[in-house]
Amino acid sequence: MSATSGRPTPADPMVTGTARRVPSGACRDLPPELGPDAIGVLEGRTFMFSDAVGNVPDGSIGGLVHDDTRFVSRWVLTIGDAPLLVLSSGTVDPYSAAFFLANSELPGLPANRVGVRRQRFVGDGLYERVELRYFGIEPAQVRLRLAVGTDFADLFEIKESGRDRSPHIVRRHAPDGSALEFAYRNGDYAATVRIEADPPADQVDGDTLEWNLRLARGQQWGCELWVPLRCGEEDYRPTPREFGQAIDHGMEDPSTRWAASKPHLHADADLVRDIYHKSAVDLVSMRIEKTIAGEPVILIAAGLPWFLTVFGRDTLITAYQTMMCGPDVARGALIVLAAHQATTFDEFTDQEPGKIFHEYRSGELTRLGLKPYRPYYGGADTTALWLILLSEYWRWTRDDELVRRLRGNADAALGWIDHHGDRDGDGYVEYATRSDQGLGNQCWRDSPDGVQYADGTVPVLPIATCETQGYTYDAKVRLAELADGPWQDPDLARRLRAEADRLREQFDRDYWIPRRGGYYAVGLDGDKRPIDSMTSNMGHLLWSGIVPEDRAGHIARQLMSDEMFSGWGVRTLSTADTGYNPIGYHLGTVWPHDNSIIAAGLARYGYRDEANRIAMAMLEAARHSEHRLPEAFSGYDRSFGRQPVPYPTACNPQAWASGAPLLLFRTMLGLQPQADTLVADPHLPDELGRIRLHNVTAGGRRWNVDAIGCHTTLTAAE
Repeated sequence: MSATSGRPTPADPMVTGTARRVPSGACRDLPPELGPDAIGVLEGRTFMFSDAVGNVPDGSIGGLVHDDTRFVSRWVLTIGDAPLLVLSSGTVDPYSAAFFLANSELPGLPANRVGVRRQRFVGDGLYERVELRYFGIEPAQVRLRLAVGTDFADLFEIKESGRDRSPHIVRRHAPDGSALEFAYRNGDYAATVRIEADPPADQVDGDTLEWNLRLARGQQWGCELWVPLRCGEEDYRPTPREFGQAIDHGMEDPSTRWAASKPHLHADADLVRDIYHKSAVDLVSMRIEKTIAGEPVILIAAGLPWFLTVFGRDTLITAYQTMMCGPDVARGALIVLAAHQATTFDEFTDQEPGKIFHEYRSGELTRLGLKPYRPYYGGADTTALWLILLSEYWRWTRDDELVRRLRGNADAALGWIDHHGDRDGDGYVEYATRSDQGLGNQCWRDSPDGVQYADGTVPVLPIATCETQGYTYDAKVRLAELADGPWQDPDLARRLRAEADRLREQFDRDYWIPRRGGYYAVGLDGDKRPIDSMTSNMGHLLWSGIVPEDRAGHIARQLMSDEMFSGWGVRTLSTADTGYNPIGYHLGTVWPHDNSIIAAGLARYGYRDEANRIAMAMLEAARHSEHRLPEAFSGYDRSFGRQPVPYPTACNPQAWASGAPLLLFRTMLGLQPQADTLVADPHLPDELGRIRLHNVTAGGRRWNVDAIGCHTTLTAAE
């Protein structure tokens, strides 16, 4: 059903309510049970989260998770029932970690006599090597124990008290100590996990493997552990690996192809090289591979630990950010999201014909229909973003065949924007959930208080956020270009340009606030009143091109003001607003993906120095976090400390944070596809020196870019 008026009425509680969100496992809720040095490793749809010893104790949020199900909830290695001491530990690369440990003091065995090394790899399950070396003088008896267990918890239950499945978990233990198996079934949902040990354990005590070892001085002992998984009808088995050795998926694997074909970067500044490499490695580690209609595609999951799945908004923006590195990620996003485009109405999932989904989950609660995420469509901006990516993909590839093939999906998306997305016919896309488990805020600021007035109060639904209107404008302008080109539909092109012009004029009239030096409201509430907080969303308006030229200078000054710019990046909310909080999720933090879009918007309007200031702040922030940008960091002013203050529970890595440096590099280099060529208009800060990109794909050809300052050499690659 569509709203007939922007004013809330008591007849529709979903309209009269304020923006709210049913908890869904956001990173900001991450509890600290595993300690400040918790270690996570991931590859594809699998991650393992443990403490610094490498253990996952009972009752923690850690464990081995695949496809939104926790297959291992306990994984505790001890010697003689005593905890191991940490010498050092950490990730080696996204999918592996190393733990260097020693024994605690035990009767007859002083501390630090047994050195323990754990080498862990994830991907299609878990593979771990455990090695012991004894440094005592006299031989010693050592009892090594690995306590394992599973609760098969749904991802949404890991941080909360979920249903106790233990009466329904079937255990099978190999008599020779070589394997433990746990199986669970609930209706059509089934999952199995095995723990295989070589050499086998000397005995099994409940769900604990025990090895009774007699070690002489200098003696080494080792064990290999495999944890294969079965999800429904799919089997996953890990393979032994070494550090730096990813799974060999074969040359036809799309993620391997994307990683191998991305441009080679050479730069005077080590910082540029290190961040570029780190971003690429993290993006590949978060890949999700699917086959649609016989075609293998690659997508990027949203982030570790809770979002190793496809999110419409995150996936689309990440694909846009990475276009400079090749089109495979964008192609995969377009195909997969189109395959799941809504064709009917469903209130539980906020589904409406033509809409692109927000989030896809595979856990038990979703499969049994208790959660609305298979998929869930509560995103007001994803449909326009899909259209924008379709255009961007075509501009870089000139792939007329795919664009023609997706014409029907594009028409359906435009239909949703103009009808179901515009709930009251006022020309704006609004949101208000109809689901009892839906998101209150369905824009990127999707926390319960992410959209608010300058005085801190929360607006009534439905809400039409400003950046969604900008995306809609950009989508219509871009699709007019496709209508003139591969679709050969000049009537559609004229209509879309006329609609975009009307939207731009209407938007400026209704969203512009002349106070405080002039800025755009973050949205309109259910009564069509401007929501007058000053936010970073203004930068998205520059990126979309909906801002008139005479307003752009006002927006640039606001974004770079002391109230908005922390020195590390643009804050999500002005310090002058009542709700400002430097550690509020959307209320003053600094988000790298947000800043990459803002910088691109500033450059679009000619504010290259301001764009560079943001880019350099981001690169310098990455220097302090092993060259990886987290989901967000706190909005404290740069004078507060010598490095950014971390946001306490940020996803790390997160896809669009990892994609942010790639878009920042593209912005500084001024790279744009144009017809069958590539245009480079660099404006590089002096401190970066020279940057060379080899094999940038555009217009069906490869190009070499050599830039320093505002000078560039562009040549066709051999």
